[in-house]
Amino acid sequence: MSEINAEALLHRMLASAIGAANPATVLARHLPEKPAGRCLVVGAGKSAAAMARAVEQAWPEVDLSGVVVTRYGHGVPTERIKVREAAHPVPDAAGLSAAQEIFDVAQAAGPDDLVLALISGGGSALMPLPVLPLTLDDKRVVNRLLLNSGLGIEEMNRVRRRLSRIKGGGLGRAAQPARLVTLAISDIPGDDPAAIASGPTVPALDGSVDLSGVVARLGPELPSEARAMLLADEAPAPDYEADVRLIATPQFSLEAAAAVARAAGVTPVLLGDALEADAQELGKVMAGIAASVRRHAAPAGAPAVLLSGGEASVTIGQEHPGRGGRNTEFLLSLALALDGAPRISALAADTDGIDGTEDAAGALIGPDILKRAKRAGLDPRQRLVAHDSYSLFEACDALIKTGPTLTNVNDFRAILIL
Repeated sequence: MSEINAEALLHRMLASAIGAANPATVLARHLPEKPAGRCLVVGAGKSAAAMARAVEQAWPEVDLSGVVVTRYGHGVPTERIKVREAAHPVPDAAGLSAAQEIFDVAQAAGPDDLVLALISGGGSALMPLPVLPLTLDDKRVVNRLLLNSGLGIEEMNRVRRRLSRIKGGGLGRAAQPARLVTLAISDIPGDDPAAIASGPTVPALDGSVDLSGVVARLGPELPSEARAMLLADEAPAPDYEADVRLIATPQFSLEAAAAVARAAGVTPVLLGDALEADAQELGKVMAGIAASVRRHAAPAGAPAVLLSGGEASVTIGQEHPGRGGRNTEFLLSLALALDGAPRISALAADTDGIDGTEDAAGALIGPDILKRAKRAGLDPRQRLVAHDSYSLFEACDALIKTGPTLTNVNDFRAILIL
């Protein structure tokens, strides 16, 4: 077997993972039966505009109209469906306006109409419609607290559903009695439709869940009205059934990357599509598995690649406001744990093209990454403590910048052992 170019192979696997979630290639086969009357399209998420365009292309003869909202810079040209852009991850006034417009479109649907909801990751922040008397400023505070809390994505979504008129099935209720079909791209561990963008078309079943521990975690900055709503015991009664069709998932993307690895003569080991842990701790664990492959040929012998998805978390204190995201933090922790182990390279990236709030999807490391950092005058361990992984990988020219991919199946991690 010829020598494997680790960097090129890792990039090909990432491209395949993203391609497997491209609305242009996967959406059409999941569309429902064409409606006899109108099709009103609503939606939100980082893929919403690309999904809307795919619907237009698949149904040129159908009476289509509607509104979707996506992140700034993620819009694409459409002809019949309006595309709005708004802020992510902290909601803004444009998102509030778009959410009301989307809600109004759903409410205007009649019993003979089809409401087609296009939902993808990021839709929660992009479509804020708070329960009154909460304000947009209140929602911003809550979102900021959630992003810095270290809470898992399901706990975050419970908070978001409890405070929203449109999430937790609110949009679906607005669309009744029209026929409602949701096409979704999952960025959620376990692919729970109620958790994707906080489930705007899936009736919430967790209204009675005790959130007192979450409230304590969010701390004293939590607005008082939000605190009261989160502590209330108000279980909603599901009043309609959700027809949700997953058109792309993290597992589909991992399998696509695995096929690329096999074609290159590398054994793929799929560790799971729903790994949730602190990014630094996950890096240490993955380093141990990679070392086991090299030393003991377990769970597979080299050449092998460890593939995983899901969403790590980062807890940031006020004293360490560094630049970075969960993927670059994972990689820096992994690099420190591997300590220059030969013939091990790794890539971690958010499939939407944005890791956290910076302009990179993630980064790629090889055995020499710590030496490169030190040559640049950087202390890797200090950068990890300061949550400043982006700056380190930027100095090492190791960042991956894809730009907006117009899809989102959460994080993609690949550790290649040769």
